[in-house]
Amino acid sequence: MDRRRFLAASMALPAAAAVPSPARGQARSFAPQPGPWRSFEITTRIEILGAADGTQAWVPVPGIDTEWQKSGASRWTGNIRSATIESDPVYGAKMVHATWSDGERVPAIEVVSRFQSRDRALDWSHKERAAPDEAERALALKATSLLPNDGIVRDTAQKIVAGRSGDIERVRAMYDWIVTNTHREPKVRGCGVGDIRAMLETGDLGGKCGDINALFVGLCRAVGIPARDIYGIRATKSAFGYRELGAGSADITKAQHCRAEVWLADYGWVAMDPADVGKVMRQETPEWLKDPRHDVVAPVYLALFGGWEGNWMAYNRAHDVALPGATGPKLGFLMYPQAETRGERVDSLDPETFQYRIMAREITA
Repeated sequence: MDRRRFLAASMALPAAAAVPSPARGQARSFAPQPGPWRSFEITTRIEILGAADGTQAWVPVPGIDTEWQKSGASRWTGNIRSATIESDPVYGAKMVHATWSDGERVPAIEVVSRFQSRDRALDWSHKERAAPDEAERALALKATSLLPNDGIVRDTAQKIVAGRSGDIERVRAMYDWIVTNTHREPKVRGCGVGDIRAMLETGDLGGKCGDINALFVGLCRAVGIPARDIYGIRATKSAFGYRELGAGSADITKAQHCRAEVWLADYGWVAMDPADVGKVMRQETPEWLKDPRHDVVAPVYLALFGGWEGNWMAYNRAHDVALPGATGPKLGFLMYPQAETRGERVDSLDPETFQYRIMAREITA
């Protein structure tokens, strides 16, 4: 069976029933299951180079509390003039907003945050009609600057779900379409921009998690399925031996990763991460694995439709973020430290002007 026929045949099935047969060899294991909570401490230190008057910075901190994450307190030190915890008024994204005195030429701050996490895995055999939060669902259907739900986005989504009935079947179709048609592009800066209209109009469906999971979320929203991105960072290695699904070391400066959730009436908010399937296909082995039945990919393809590993910290679910006190434009999403000096936004991915280091450690005592 070729790849597209294999995916088409599995679209209507929930993850528990859509087990791919390994293409070769002995399948690897990737089977996260809810279990004990793990505790972590994340330290973010930033320095703004070439600073002038009016320097300020915003450091995202964990602000989500669910059955899979407990966000703890944050503290900070540095040569700051002031620092406060601020919250985005729409999505509740939390950040430390720091300012410095004029004349401070190497502004610096260190923020230490704690959180607890555990694995997620949905039992598809156990239906429990969840009471929806209508305001939360409405927000997860709303168009944003990067996630429009009309035009080519809606047209594409309608084609993908044509002939599908029920939200599980339609979400399955979206997930498989993403796995089939997008690809991980390692050369993209950071986690990508997430401009899904541009992706579809140009036909360039390569990107990173900020692009690929955004496309999944936007397509779901365009056909009336509540969906949302969750922006965060990997905190430690994968317990299942997948190099690309965990942080490579205690230095997690470049380990940012966003995930996704969809609302299903019989289950509530359900974990999804098609972007990480693509990452394993492209980067886990020297060979670009283009068949999701491959023994390396199959368990990941299965598990990330309804679950994910708890070696990751969620910051927020925010879009179109107006940084408090900022003179620059809104952010499409907040997943990296941000700064301004001279009234201009500093490039958060340019180490020549903005240096930061993020370290993680697991707390076992």
